Amino acid sequence: MIGRILVMLAGLVAAAIAAAPVAYMLWPVGTTLAPDAPSIPVTIGGVAFNVPPAAIRFKMQRKSGTQPRIDMTFVWPSMTPPDPAIKPQPTDTPDVTDRLFVTIAASDSTLAPMDRLKTIYPRYLDAAPIVSTDGLSTQVFRDGTAYQGEDLVLDPSRPEQFLLRCTRTSGLTPAMCLHERRIGGADITVRFPRDWLSDWRAVSEAIDRLIAGFKPQV
Repeated sequence: MIGRILVMLAGLVAAAIAAAPVAYMLWPVGTTLAPDAPSIPVTIGGVAFNVPPAAIRFKMQRKSGTQPRIDMTFVWPSMTPPDPAIKPQPTDTPDVTDRLFVTIAASDSTLAPMDRLKTIYPRYLDAAPIVSTDGLSTQVFRDGTAYQGEDLVLDPSRPEQFLLRCTRTSGLTPAMCLHERRIGGADITVRFPRDWLSDWRAVSEAIDRLIAGFKPQV
C-alpha cells in the first residue's frame, strides 16, 4: 500500500515538473506581476500580444489576460523598458526626451490611419507637402481645424509604416509626434519627441522592431 502511494506521489511530482514551463508562460489571469517578470500574454481587441511587464506604466495593467488597454514606455535608443531600480521622486521634473510611449487599446469606431490619410486629412491640410532632402514629407494642418497646431509627417514611399501627426513646440511644451497602426481589433499608438525626426529612419525601424516584438496574432 505504501509503495503504491509513493508511486502515485512520484507521478504527481513528475507531472508538475513537466507542466512547469507551460504554467510559467501562461500566467494566472488577473495576477499582478513584478516589473522584472518576463513577457506576458495579453489580449486586447481580440488580438494576442506578448509585452514586457517592466515597460507597463501602471501596476493595475501589469497582468496577463484580456484587457481594454495597456500603456508602456521604452528608453531611446535601446528600446528597452526603463530600469525598475530607478525610482523618480515626486519633485523630479518629467523628462521625455529619451522616452517612447506606446498604448495598445481596443479599436473604436474611428477610421484606420490609412483611411484617414486618404479621406479625412486632405480636408484640413493647408498647402502642398514639402519633401526634405532626407525624403521625409511634411504638410501643415490649417488653423481653425481639428488638427490646428499639428503637421502631417510621413515617409512617401511607405506611409503605412511611418505616418505621423506632430505638434509644434509651444512654450515649455515639447513638440511630440504620434504614430498609429491598426492590427485587427487593436490600435497601437506610439508617441515620441519630434526632435527624433532628425534620424527618422532609425526611429521608423525601431518602431517596426518594437511592434514585431509584441508578436501580434490576429
